[in-house]
Amino acid sequence: MFTGIIEALGVVRHIEEDRQNRRFWIESPFYSELKIDQSVAHDGVCLTVEGLDTEKGYYSVVAVAETLNRSHLKQWQVGHRINLERCMKADTRVDGHFVQGHVDDNATLTRIDDHDGSWGFTFRFSPQYQALLVPKGSVAVNGISLTVASLTEGEFSVALIPYTYAHTNLSDLPIGALVNIEFDILGKYIIGYLERRNA
Repeated sequence: MFTGIIEALGVVRHIEEDRQNRRFWIESPFYSELKIDQSVAHDGVCLTVEGLDTEKGYYSVVAVAETLNRSHLKQWQVGHRINLERCMKADTRVDGHFVQGHVDDNATLTRIDDHDGSWGFTFRFSPQYQALLVPKGSVAVNGISLTVASLTEGEFSVALIPYTYAHTNLSDLPIGALVNIEFDILGKYIIGYLERRNA
């Protein structure tokens, strides 16, 4: 479980193909604190640390075919900057919202508005998920806990404060870029319950 508050930016340093899977070797500011089997969110995708290269100071994670198909990890190349968050502690404040690290879908960046001190990012997403977003509700974009500023059919926008813009990889994104989206777990449970009740 995560909170959507990004701890650091990592960098993909090496990629290996392993049948249908892909192994990523990542450089991270908190490498020395990592352990095998630890969960880390990478652009919002929960992956398990499976290897440590003590000589280079890199760690490795493996993305299986399901993860590659559902997320934008399939587009990662060497040099890609990644939003990183280690799993939350039971005694910590939840400054964002509950994020599982289970990406629901991709969304496409369609517009960036410079508001002279903040930024508005607009994303197009699949209409099948429309009911899972509400104005002023929470959504995780590349693992970042953000608030839905506005919502129309098939599009939503978020507002970025300067800190978020400077300390996450959203500032790297060009128009047309894919991002990982995880909808609020509370909304998913409510929609699931209503669908079962009305079936």
